[in-house]
Amino acid sequence: MSKLNVAIDGPAGAGKSTVAKLLADKLGLLYIDTGSMYRALTWKALQLNYDFNDTAALAELSSEVMIKLITDNQNYRVFIDGEDVTGKIRQPEVSQRVSLVARIPEVRKNMVRQQQSMAASGGVVMDGRDIGTRVLPDAQAKFFLTASIEERARRRQRDLKQKGYHVPLETLMAEISQRDYIDQNRETDPLVPAEEAIIIDTTGLTINQVVEQMVQHIENVSDCK
Repeated sequence: MSKLNVAIDGPAGAGKSTVAKLLADKLGLLYIDTGSMYRALTWKALQLNYDFNDTAALAELSSEVMIKLITDNQNYRVFIDGEDVTGKIRQPEVSQRVSLVARIPEVRKNMVRQQQSMAASGGVVMDGRDIGTRVLPDAQAKFFLTASIEERARRRQRDLKQKGYHVPLETLMAEISQRDYIDQNRETDPLVPAEEAIIIDTTGLTINQVVEQMVQHIENVSDCK
């Protein structure tokens, strides 16, 4: 399966990153988290006190920064302009603004170019919000993960608590709902399932159950070729 490309899309908190890492490890493929690239850019803009309504300035910033992903699946690190921001990009203030950055057409153009380059040789599991529809339209396997807003908010709340942040569930539900709206209604590459994507509602499922469903589908696809 060294040349297999797997696209995983879905809204915030659907479990894409966790599932994608396990799937990549199980299949012996390289994991690429495209969302971390948008988060790194958002973090950089926050550090430089950018106005998030100034789309032209943010687009220019996206063409100037150097984002690098280093992974062996067990140790995933994100760098921007040489600085390791792996933990920093998960801060609440980044989560609150990342969709504002990701909706900018020129930003997406710059990021997609890099993402396609990473997957050009095949053998990757890539997750995000436009992988199956825009970044890897020819991926051999495509999935769209979703879950209820409350379930996604609870997951995010647990993750934040482990990092020392205490955010009310109602606040997270409102933030996720707003992110969904922005992602689904942006003009460029909106969040929608690819036509041939397998849709999996992860509400009430364990991570291993989701991964197993995906592995079974990929094996069926491989057997048909």
